[in-house]
Amino acid sequence: VPHTAAAATTHTLARRATMSVVTVATAVFEGQKPGTSGLRKRVVVFQEKNYLENFIQSTFNAVKDKYGPLEGKCIVLGGDGRYFVKEAAQTIIKIAFANGVSRIMVGQNALFSTPAVSCTIRRHKALGGILLTASHNPGGPNADFGVKYNITSGGPAPEEFTAAIYNHTKAIKEYHILDHPDVDLSTLGKQSLCGGKFEVEVVDPVHDYLELMKEIFDFPRLKAYVQGGKAVLIDCMNGVAGPYAQRIFGEELGATVVHGTPLTDFGGEHPDPNLVYAKALVDRMHEGIHDFGAAFDGDADRNMVLGKNGFFVTPSDSVAVIAANAVDCIPYFRKTGLKGLSRSMPTGAALDHVAKQLKVEFFEVPTGWKFFGNLMDAGRLSICGEESFGTGSDHVREKDGVWAALCWLSILATRNASVEEILMKHWQTYGRNFFTRYDYEDVESAKAEAMIKHLEHFVANPAEIVGKSFGSSSQKVATVDNFSYTDPTNNSLTSNQGIRIIFEDGSRLIFRLSGTGSSGATIRMYVDSYINDPTQYSTDAQVALKPLVQTGLEVSRLEHFTGRTAPTVIT
Repeated sequence: VPHTAAAATTHTLARRATMSVVTVATAVFEGQKPGTSGLRKRVVVFQEKNYLENFIQSTFNAVKDKYGPLEGKCIVLGGDGRYFVKEAAQTIIKIAFANGVSRIMVGQNALFSTPAVSCTIRRHKALGGILLTASHNPGGPNADFGVKYNITSGGPAPEEFTAAIYNHTKAIKEYHILDHPDVDLSTLGKQSLCGGKFEVEVVDPVHDYLELMKEIFDFPRLKAYVQGGKAVLIDCMNGVAGPYAQRIFGEELGATVVHGTPLTDFGGEHPDPNLVYAKALVDRMHEGIHDFGAAFDGDADRNMVLGKNGFFVTPSDSVAVIAANAVDCIPYFRKTGLKGLSRSMPTGAALDHVAKQLKVEFFEVPTGWKFFGNLMDAGRLSICGEESFGTGSDHVREKDGVWAALCWLSILATRNASVEEILMKHWQTYGRNFFTRYDYEDVESAKAEAMIKHLEHFVANPAEIVGKSFGSSSQKVATVDNFSYTDPTNNSLTSNQGIRIIFEDGSRLIFRLSGTGSSGATIRMYVDSYINDPTQYSTDAQVALKPLVQTGLEVSRLEHFTGRTAPTVIT
């Protein structure tokens, strides 16, 4: 453990002998500012002496500021199995106890999916949880690592909380750590430390989550569907979804699960469930043997859904189909009804049409699951989704890949139709939003920011673009803005969430910079166009959207600013 040598040499600085707590002098690290998904950096950065310790101590300082003394409190701890998770978990356990936490529930072998951590926090009324994940980013000694704090609701820490953590990282002078050997995280059960003052409970990370899924879905019906001749293929991409999928889809339902063992480097693959990085699943689905396929990312909160012959369901369509069928097909929603529906701003607007027809409240929010969580906590939201392969509901306060796949199986079993047939019927009822996303990864930050500055010029001077058409498209620009959102639950304002160029027919071009990687910038261009012509519903999205894509490239001058002639990933 990185802190051991430093701790040994600073024993004399300060020590409460009865608790074996050591106080270690440290210095500030610049740039420990958590984003919407926590603090993400390269593994080698987290391995620097005192780097992890500083951030965890700052987190507990913020927790104590908000909740007071931590004696008697419980936190949940686990991660996606990537490189450095086990070592980081040992450090966090010791710092947590040194700061007064009385009990830690940690997943066996430090494994815990992100939605399962949210579930466990809520079920056991824990004070919060620490997740060790960089989500869909690559793993390994030269790849990414991340730390995220979730609050009592089970959701990600809100901005004011992460700001408090950051403020502490800029002023930290010391951290506190328990002088104790590493804890056995491989054996289930409770362990007492320091004469019973502290307790570590190593838990089965699947147990509580599986019980929750059985409360939401009709498992006997799903089992009958799968074992009645339907071939279901689940790809866990060597991430933490493996243990959950093996128990739920494999043992409970009888489906085939592949890449189900969590690996520290995800098998050298990029654990991002899209058409590029989940190509192994796409290729197998194209063989025409399996009726339904799903892939999950590193920490199991994202999902991709495929039908027979590789029929791809966009995330924007997926959340709309789940919402449209929820009450009829999923017992949980049959009981609760739909309180409201919501999508992130860049997500295709398919869900909007469902909300309108079902006459339920609808919210367009910034990217970040915390905005959904606020609405859920206020009792105003049931189902939500993001175009970045995140789908969820108010059963937890995180997006949930396994839940989404179970939703789809419930719909397929109830409707007795294929994935493609479900989509065709949905489009006939609601119309179709053609949607695509172009990702340009690892762009030099200065170049990416120059392109955004160029687009912001239009926001400040809309007369230069409104009323004009570009390229082969006949559609004229109606409005241009930088999206802002006032949260109806607390009136907080979130600004500068993405440049939107909206055309007279409602089509949208959206440009955002993503900061979830650990190096460079990712430019994302979102293209969304609504068509209510049944003769066009089977058109390939890339064909249907080609004129609008070209307009986006022309307006943004993306190639000019970045030198990129093609995206890294097209979704």
